[in-house]
Amino acid sequence: MKHKVVKYLFIAAATVGSLGSCSKSFLDVQPKGQFLSANYYADKDQAYSALIGVYDVMRKNSGGFENMITMMNAGSDDQYAGGGGATDGAGIQGFSNYTLNSVIMPGSFWSDYYQGIFRANTLLVKLTGVKMDDALKARFVAEAKAVRAYSYFDLVRMFKNVPLLLEPLTATNMYEVTQAAPTAVYAQIEKDLTEAIAALPSTLDMATEAGRFTKGAAQALLGKVYLYEGKSSLAAAQLALVNGTPGGTSQYGYRLLSNYGDLWVPSNKFNTESIIEISHSATGASGWGNWGSGSDEGNSVCVMVGPRSYSRPAGSSAPDLPSGWSFNVFTQDFYDVIKSDPRFAATVFDLKALKAAGKADYIGGYMDTGYFLNKFMPRTSDVSTGPGDQVLNYKQDTYAIRLADTYLLEAEALGGTGSRAQALLDAVRKRVNLPSVPVSLAAIKAERRLELAGEGHRFFDLVRWGDASVKLGSRGFVAGKNEVFPIPYRELQGTKLVQNPGYSN
Repeated sequence: MKHKVVKYLFIAAATVGSLGSCSKSFLDVQPKGQFLSANYYADKDQAYSALIGVYDVMRKNSGGFENMITMMNAGSDDQYAGGGGATDGAGIQGFSNYTLNSVIMPGSFWSDYYQGIFRANTLLVKLTGVKMDDALKARFVAEAKAVRAYSYFDLVRMFKNVPLLLEPLTATNMYEVTQAAPTAVYAQIEKDLTEAIAALPSTLDMATEAGRFTKGAAQALLGKVYLYEGKSSLAAAQLALVNGTPGGTSQYGYRLLSNYGDLWVPSNKFNTESIIEISHSATGASGWGNWGSGSDEGNSVCVMVGPRSYSRPAGSSAPDLPSGWSFNVFTQDFYDVIKSDPRFAATVFDLKALKAAGKADYIGGYMDTGYFLNKFMPRTSDVSTGPGDQVLNYKQDTYAIRLADTYLLEAEALGGTGSRAQALLDAVRKRVNLPSVPVSLAAIKAERRLELAGEGHRFFDLVRWGDASVKLGSRGFVAGKNEVFPIPYRELQGTKLVQNPGYSN
């Protein structure tokens, strides 16, 4: 039997209406019924339901066991995979110690994105025949292209050599798919985002539209894409439109929060620093049968990074926390770097110190250091009261891109020199009451490590900077191979796809 993503998408996504919802407000709308591909999108309501399904792929950032945040953290120099043992998630463990191969590579990091791309392509084709307001149709087209670009950006960063599919596959062509040159994928990402920017709104009705792409969000993503391509001047220009005056309020209303810790308060959704936010809900009925399928609504990072069998004695001043599964523990090296930084408390939950003081206890997991990821620590106040399994229904949102990220990306795109790059770096540091330091690429790299710790960016940063072999060599990283993932084994069987260099089929 041929196991291939293209076959899976053609069959499984033929009934596009069976879509999962993963968030509140706009994305909380449940699709109504199932519409066969042949007659789908009879009106704007059906098209809207399909658009929700296109957005659903973005839950990959923090939904399910195979989510981007915990996976990418595991392969960085700041964190270990952790978990219950060396075999607790073969893929995440293999990435953490650089023994990842095509067999243990989690296939969902490939197939989930292509399912979203199939949905976007189907929507784009069928929207042409939908009777609806032209302006609204143009917005739907722009959003589908923006999410498709988002999906391809993650795919090309993870796998580099990926198929570029711009139309729904059919029974006659799905077996002929080949990989495109990365330059062609990036060119399409640029095209999709440029076209989307022209039609996207600058602001949203946050009561009903929170979570949808805006002009600023697409510009931020395009600026980041340009930077990864080495197009620094284009990246700087695009990001400047998003950032505005460093430390001030941008044209889109973006502004750094005054308190860094407020970024991680579960109820503080869609705040002024949020540019692309992945929304989650604690009110769903998600259970183990939903988990990781795309129909679950909760944030899985929360339960994954919590300590195992956490407890505290009566009268202890330690936080009252639910237990978790001990993934993504910080390394001692990272602890030593951040321990004197003002962002330490919001970033690191120092359970090692609490246990030593007799204030709390836990059972250490694999590669345990006692240093847990506090940004997404499960909170008692965040525990679901809905009908679903509590551990699968945390409501905390996650950021795919936030303003401090784009400040530092622009400063990097400017070459780490000049008054604007200095102002951008200063604004990030001033927010946490740190003094100015002379801007340089080294200073920007150091700031990104501390500011964005545990948010899934570090590995991609190291690869972009060409620093991965130095920082990760002791973990087993091999230059020229481990910058990208192996293509999952099942995608190679009976297909024309070719495995990435350094990996066997």
